[in-house]
Amino acid sequence: MALDHDFSVLAHANKNFAALSTLLADGQPQTHVMWIDADDDHVLINTEVHRQKYKNVQRDPRVTVTVFNIENPYQYVEVRGRVVEEVRGDEARAHIDTLSRKYTGGDYGTAIQSERVILKIQPDTVHKNGF
Repeated sequence: MALDHDFSVLAHANKNFAALSTLLADGQPQTHVMWIDADDDHVLINTEVHRQKYKNVQRDPRVTVTVFNIENPYQYVEVRGRVVEEVRGDEARAHIDTLSRKYTGGDYGTAIQSERVILKIQPDTVHKNGF
């Protein structure tokens, strides 16, 4: 399934945030507010390999990502899918700077504690509101 056009627009427009939900080992959901990006086919989440969300998707790649229009939070797109690929190294490190410039206006300033990784999420289903 290709990435939904409205999701892509929200992921690239303004400073819209997303909620990423993963599953803990006991099956409980864990949700984080995240910076968001997308390519033509995937939702892109940048994180570090020591984070719980990364450990969760290593065990169970199913996720839900909901991106909200910051100017109208009743307009959102939810993508349910699974992590199908990871990108590490220089590309992942450069990507967090790109996201930081979008959201803060400058390069990523938080200390990096472990390797950066881009999680590529393939959509399975899409739910929309306000379009």
